[in-house]
Formats: sequence, structure tokens, C-alpha cells
Amino acid sequence: MLIDAHIHLDQYKEHDIPLLLKAAKQVVAVSTDLESCEKTLTLARNYPQVKATFGFHPEQALPNPEQEDALFTWIRLHADEMVAIGEVGLPYYLKQENTVDYIPYISLLERFIVLAKELEKPIVLHAVYEDASIACDLLEKHGVTNAHFHWFKGDDEVIQRMIHNGYFISITPDCTYETEIQQLIKKVPIERMMVETDGPWPFDGPFTNKRTSPQMMHKTIEVIATLKGLSMQEAATSITRNTAAFYRL
Repeated sequence: MLIDAHIHLDQYKEHDIPLLLKAAKQVVAVSTDLESCEKTLTLARNYPQVKATFGFHPEQALPNPEQEDALFTWIRLHADEMVAIGEVGLPYYLKQENTVDYIPYISLLERFIVLAKELEKPIVLHAVYEDASIACDLLEKHGVTNAHFHWFKGDDEVIQRMIHNGYFISITPDCTYETEIQQLIKKVPIERMMVETDGPWPFDGPFTNKRTSPQMMHKTIEVIATLKGLSMQEAATSITRNTAAFYRL
């Protein structure tokens, strides 16, 4: 039984959640805004397998100052019921579609990093390609080392920087058909890996037209095991151990 290191459980229909949870040992349920945080907290209270993280997804318009302060106040109030700050980061994909002022997004990410340090919690990051370097700058500035870059993509320079700093990445089911992710698996030590689904985000290849479920992580483990020259059991044990230790599960 694997741990899904990153899933948007609050975005599934309530009646589907018990079945989804049967496919995982535990799931790390991330949040996207204050309403999402509240839903995720309820799920964590109702299902012992669900471990909550609280944050603000960057691929959307920023909250106004009052909304931002309300979110940070709420997170501090419920800090004992979360395993990490997340999901937070920078709007790489939004930037591809629109003209985005990055400065306020960077400022918000820095505020979350400072909060993670204050609360002594890990942080879950949405920061890919050149955005990963900005995130690394901020993490290094504040001495935060417990960082998880979910569904990471980036060049060799930032990959080596992340490995040196002891950050983690997580691999999604698209590793079964995406060469870029397969190359990433070869470069990153398994000691710095987790697996995730980012559900309900849909996948292609063998998962076309299938609802994203933690069950898909088994195919991810198969790919990792093959590329690392390990047995399925060895890969699964190592990755589960990594995730449990990082999130203190």
C-alpha cells in the first residue's frame, strides 16, 4: 500500500472518496484556497488516512489582502491538524496564457515559506522549470530544507541544486509515457523521490478516460523500479519510507 504524496481530494465527489482511499495506505491531501483548506480539514477529520496540507494554489488570481490575511490566520489556527504548507508556488502555466505580474506571486510564496519555517512544517511546492530556481532562492534565503516539489520538471542545473539541498520530488503516472519524466527519474536518487497522482487531474497513455486514483501509483512504481534497476518491492519500500519520514506520518 503506497502513500499518495499529492492529491486534491476535496475536488472529488464525496461518495467516491471511500473507494479512492482503499487504493492507498495514506494520502497527502493538498489545498488550493481557504475554502479548499476547510474542505480538506473536514476530510482529514473524517478519514484517518487523509493527511491535510493548507495553502493557496498559484495557478489562479491572487487573493486580495484581506483574503490573504484570513487564510494565514486560519492556517495558524489549524496548524496542529496539517502535515505541511501546500500547495503553494508560482504560476508557470498561467504565465504561458496571460501577462502575469510575478512580483506579488513571489512575495506570497515567500510569505508561505516563512510561515512553514515558523510552524516547523514541510512545504509542498508547485514550481517548475525556471520557477524552481526562484523557489530554491527563497528556500535557501530562509533556511528551509523540508521542501517537496510536486510533479517537478526542470533542467539539470536546478535538479542538481535540489538534490544538493535535500529537496524531494514526486513522480506522477505520466512517467509511463513521458520521456521527460523518465529522464528525471534516472537523474534523481530514489532517496529523494515520492509518488503522487495530483488527482483528479487526468492522465493519458494507459490511463486515458480513467478517473485518476491512487491505484495508478503502482504503474509509477513499476517504471521507477525498472529505471533504477530495483524490484517493485524495493522501490515501493524506499519511496513509502521517504514519504512517511518527510511528512512525519
